Amino acid sequence: MKNEKEVTILLDMDGTVIDSTEAILESFHFAFSEQEFEFDKPDESITELVGYPLDYMFEALGVAKNRVADFVQSYKKHYHKVSKEKTVLIPKAVEAIELANSFANIAAVTTKTTQYTIELLEAFGLDHYFQTVIGRQDVQNPKPHPEPIFKACKFLNISPNKTVYMVGDTKLDIIAANKAKVSSIAVLCGYGKEEELSCYTPNVTPNTLEAVKLIKSFHSKA
Repeated sequence: MKNEKEVTILLDMDGTVIDSTEAILESFHFAFSEQEFEFDKPDESITELVGYPLDYMFEALGVAKNRVADFVQSYKKHYHKVSKEKTVLIPKAVEAIELANSFANIAAVTTKTTQYTIELLEAFGLDHYFQTVIGRQDVQNPKPHPEPIFKACKFLNISPNKTVYMVGDTKLDIIAANKAKVSSIAVLCGYGKEEELSCYTPNVTPNTLEAVKLIKSFHSKA
């Protein structure tokens, strides 16, 4: 694939482009109920893990490792039913993507299931902006490992460099960018906290639109 645009923006999904908190929480509680697991922790204990793979999240929430696969299956069964209805766009996400499209290649790099991500982007009419979606099943090692970024760059036929930006709302996105040696922009419209994100990148913005504006400013002609 030949790319005429010199800049590439890799976008995380949850907390960066979409807000599926309601669908995520409902699906976790469904899984706990279906698997007859007594879960007595606050919902914040779930949301603070968003960005990690589901198997990691369930184990971190107290599910025995040998039972995690059953919980993940229950979660996905319910999430697929409610995800479109109970997912909304992050404010100014559409404007961010439209602006990004004017000067950059765009790809999604997420820990969500690829098919669910594509379906959500289609539902919001945004799928045509994305040249590829790299989801959980596309890699052996999810973020914070750099493999998802490397895979997106390989698909786009570009080398990871300073004109590639990873935009995300958690430290997992930024750590992956640092390991891949690409630039990073953290956003505060999702699940990460500013004090934590600023430990990994000097570029912290209020939302995804401001992140894209910042990237554009880096490459604007003087």
